[in-house]
Amino acid sequence: MFQPAKRCKLIQLSEIRKMFELTPENAINLSLGEPDFDTPEHIREAVKRALDDGFTHYTSNNGILELREAISCKLADENKVEADPENITVTVGASQALYISLQALVNKGDEVLIPDPGFLSYDAFVKLAEGKMVPISLKEENEFQMTPDDVLDKITDKTKAIIMNSPSNPTGAVMQKEDIKGIAEIAEDHGIYLISDEVYEKIIYDGKHYSPGRYSDNVITINAFSKTYAMTGFRIGYMAAKPEITEELLKVHQYNVACASSLSQIAGLEALTGPKKCVGEMVAEFKRRRDLVVKRLNEMGIQFKAPKGAFYAFPKVHNSSEFVNEAIKAGVIIVNGASFGKCGEGHFRISYAAAYEKLVEAMDRLAPINLKS
Repeated sequence: MFQPAKRCKLIQLSEIRKMFELTPENAINLSLGEPDFDTPEHIREAVKRALDDGFTHYTSNNGILELREAISCKLADENKVEADPENITVTVGASQALYISLQALVNKGDEVLIPDPGFLSYDAFVKLAEGKMVPISLKEENEFQMTPDDVLDKITDKTKAIIMNSPSNPTGAVMQKEDIKGIAEIAEDHGIYLISDEVYEKIIYDGKHYSPGRYSDNVITINAFSKTYAMTGFRIGYMAAKPEITEELLKVHQYNVACASSLSQIAGLEALTGPKKCVGEMVAEFKRRRDLVVKRLNEMGIQFKAPKGAFYAFPKVHNSSEFVNEAIKAGVIIVNGASFGKCGEGHFRISYAAAYEKLVEAMDRLAPINLKS
């Protein structure tokens, strides 16, 4: 009889993907965090040229130098993070970067602090590394922002790393500068690595993004092109770390995938070096969609503060499981907040990355649901 590895028994298939796959005909799927925009034309054209030029072979394990140099410049100029191109690894999306980081850092039994509610992959990646996930409970009254006190309360002599995500999936929370700086300093003082997931850094409506890597060397900065440039299918991201950990990260990356797609690397290079107007236009449309979703849900009696970043709403209802099931019956696919951790119970997540017209129709379908059922 087949027996899977114990580490696989500790995790489940993604609840987000389950909801995505069950989408019936004519349903509106608001479960997946995928921008509905086409990848900008100049990026697509760059890939076409690379394909015609035969740029279809292996690259160096850590990525083409031109892309790593562009990432280095971007981090220095925009994030105030100093990273030599030799300390940057181009990855198969941010998900692989997160996986690699934990595989390189975590020994069996090591503790990793993760946000709760937080992106559901964090828990799975820690368990696959045979570490122990320690949730940091984020409070709705604090708009789900992680604070230094929250972190200090959970640190033990077994703590190996902290995962931070701002703007946040699933809550849309944007952390304050003083909190980011404070947590970065805690990581430095305790010799703990801070893994910073910054994939939504450009999608902010209120506030500003600050990278913890500007305040500490004990940070692995992770980012990707998927959300900012509507490039989810390209599966291209990167991570930057100090020299002593970079080689360990590269070892895992090398034996995991060898290198990221050559054509996707060209797409990433064009995204960083080409026109940026498209990003502002997409963010403005995300804000318009956010405002619609918040207004309509508030009118239904679902009161919550507008998210400040990313493209998710995370409201609370009387019975989230019942509400999600009723939403499915009404033809709208959303995700139960409990999928994102214990503190997500009672909430549900809506992705407003879908077209405005679809969101209008989705809100119309949700409006008749009895919230007290």
